[in-house]
Amino acid sequence: MTKAVPVTVLTGFLGSGKTTLLNRLLREPGMHGTAVVINEFGSVGLDHDLVDHTEENMVLLANGCICCTIRGDLVDAFERLAQTPAAQQGELRHVVLETTGLADPAPILHTLMGDPRMQGAWRLAGVACTVDACHAMATLDQHPEAVKQAAVADRLLLTKTDLQPAPDALMQRLRAINPLAEIRTDADGALSALQALLVRPAAAFTALPAENRSSFFPASTSTGSHHDDRIRSHVIVRDQPLSREGFFAWLDMIAKMRGDDLLRVKGLVHLSDDPEHPLVIHGVQHLFHPPETLPRWPSEDRRTRIVFITRGIDAEDIDATLSVFERRRPRRTPAPQPD
Repeated sequence: MTKAVPVTVLTGFLGSGKTTLLNRLLREPGMHGTAVVINEFGSVGLDHDLVDHTEENMVLLANGCICCTIRGDLVDAFERLAQTPAAQQGELRHVVLETTGLADPAPILHTLMGDPRMQGAWRLAGVACTVDACHAMATLDQHPEAVKQAAVADRLLLTKTDLQPAPDALMQRLRAINPLAEIRTDADGALSALQALLVRPAAAFTALPAENRSSFFPASTSTGSHHDDRIRSHVIVRDQPLSREGFFAWLDMIAKMRGDDLLRVKGLVHLSDDPEHPLVIHGVQHLFHPPETLPRWPSEDRRTRIVFITRGIDAEDIDATLSVFERRRPRRTPAPQPD
């Protein structure tokens, strides 16, 4: 394989419609070259028999949940996929990884991003999460995994809205858990959003929706709900460029000290030593992708904007620690002394 193949993670709680949506996706024109990795909980797999596929582009992971028991098998599955004729001939264009409905997605993303055997061959394109419009409120109340699935998603795709329109309370709750995610409430919109996620650029950065900018951008802010008081989303914004040394020292510090509770971090960073080229950061828990420098700013807004989805971390604490590291100045190399 000559270049990294994008991998889209399709998550969502049990019965939320992942397999139905995946089947619709695979029947769409232009899906040639799409492989599917399906994880199922239990020793006997069934979902893979319900998905339209060709045998050479299907990998089944039964016997357990990839988030806790068979992460090594997940890497092995991708290594097997890399040996298929489609991959060897450069015809494999993207992969959809459908997780079991019980999966905590953070360790899965950690494996995709951080295992050295995955580097160079695969890249995370994004995370889509199906949400059952009929039962989601009760599911979010009872199952922390469902909250995590919604919290780390780039797209929230509501299902079963033909049976019941999405309640306003559910929409408000999802926006509180993950204000950055694009939410689709109709079947066709969910399908198109999933398709777009498969092929988006590696360094894509999800901007805040326009309606949320006024509430998030004036200062770092956290938002939560009375149901999910430990998982919060907040944004740190800085008008002035940051020193490279201070910023990376701060990022390293919070990853080491609170990495378990950093469910997802992504952002655009304005560095003082390279003001014309924004830095893209993307991390899950302790692991961060190598930062990427974009050739130009995507808009006129050149402020540093870092989105945190965290568990049990006070937004003010993160903001305060960055303020401390902002005051650090680059180390100066002593001038050579004459002999």
